[in-house]
Amino acid sequence: MTGRRRSLPRPFSSAPTVATASAVVCTAAIASLLSGCGSLAGASEDAGGKAPITVMTWAPDGTKATNMPGMPAMAQAYARWVNSRGGVRGHHLKVLTCNEHNDSVTAAHCAQRAVDEGAVAVVGSYSQFGRSFMSPLEVKGIPFIGGYGASDEEFESPLSYPVNGGQAALLAGNGRQLARDCKRVALVRPDTIQGDQMPSLLNSGLESGHRHPAKDIKAPEDGTDYSSEVNRALDGVGADPVLYGTAAAGGKAPGSCVTASLGDHTDAFFDSFRRLQEDSPKVQVASVLGSVGQSLLNRTGGRSGPLEDADITGWYPVAHDPRWDPMRKVINDFAFGDNRIDAADQGVQTTWIAYTVLRSLIEQLDDAGVEDVTPHAFQTTLDRGDRAVDTGGLTPKLRWRDDDMLAVQDFPRIVNGMVTYQVVRDGELTSAKDGFVNVTKTLERRRTDS
Repeated sequence: MTGRRRSLPRPFSSAPTVATASAVVCTAAIASLLSGCGSLAGASEDAGGKAPITVMTWAPDGTKATNMPGMPAMAQAYARWVNSRGGVRGHHLKVLTCNEHNDSVTAAHCAQRAVDEGAVAVVGSYSQFGRSFMSPLEVKGIPFIGGYGASDEEFESPLSYPVNGGQAALLAGNGRQLARDCKRVALVRPDTIQGDQMPSLLNSGLESGHRHPAKDIKAPEDGTDYSSEVNRALDGVGADPVLYGTAAAGGKAPGSCVTASLGDHTDAFFDSFRRLQEDSPKVQVASVLGSVGQSLLNRTGGRSGPLEDADITGWYPVAHDPRWDPMRKVINDFAFGDNRIDAADQGVQTTWIAYTVLRSLIEQLDDAGVEDVTPHAFQTTLDRGDRAVDTGGLTPKLRWRDDDMLAVQDFPRIVNGMVTYQVVRDGELTSAKDGFVNVTKTLERRRTDS
């Protein structure tokens, strides 16, 4: 990570304001809604004479690494909802979707397609390859709004407007959450460039509680058996059956904790952990939302699974919080049973929040009398920040003015340093602490040489 600020000229709009129609035509009406045609089309011009607004949402699907199919699916459901109500201030939404396949070349192609098809913003998307996708967007001045936070460029590019603190906030928050009870911690993380950032982030949280840095356990991002990594983690935190007995016999290693953040393959890690834990003393386990969610808890045995009592750090309130009720209603009414959408998934939740930002921007432009919705109009409105975006309490109110940027080394675009502490009780994710926890100062004190 460079942590550099890249200055860009403020481009005047060069993208067309009305997108061309998608070249892909689905043969069945319901299939066009659910099968991934690549766009959710609106009318060429709304009844009120206002042009539709084209945006794109991309995410990986069907890969061996992390998959986020619920994000484009949520975007399409959101568009169906607002379009059923006449659009946003008379503008219908046209949502383009793209599968970036966890591949840098495809991520760049998705961004170029957004440019070519006249998207005025990329909204609520996931990709680890910010270096590939940001450049095409920057050339045309297309804002990247509310990405998942999986790449450095989302927190560096002046055209990126994140809604959460990304991986940085989650790891720092998880370290702080563990520091209360853990004397020895092992972090199991991907052996990737992205994974290389994780130890210093977690350690910043541990150090805030005067704990030693975590043991760094590298693991394959797409592994299926993590027995070696489990054994190294247990050894690294001193889970010695000679001293403490075995979990099968009720033995516990006090102060020993293992946290894992492996995306979609976190379940494979905890499957290996379940098998090997019995021959070692029980240790505290932890993770971050996005690597662990309610669906994983259900698959791994619920209250009898290896994640019972686990400490989990997230960005947003727990999934059953009533603040999510508007999103749930949209999913129930407009997703048509699309099983890609899990209301408890942080990717789906991030997409909902990102489209909430988009809607607020369109409303602000309409209030200002701007009918020609362009990338430059969005960028100007976001940078000026005359009105904070209210997400219904799912995040703090959001602005992206220079004064709102947090002083976080390597992540200069973070404006939201809040996380939530959750814990697994009876197989369910529940709040471990009321409200948000601000990890801004923890991130600001982070040492990259940890």
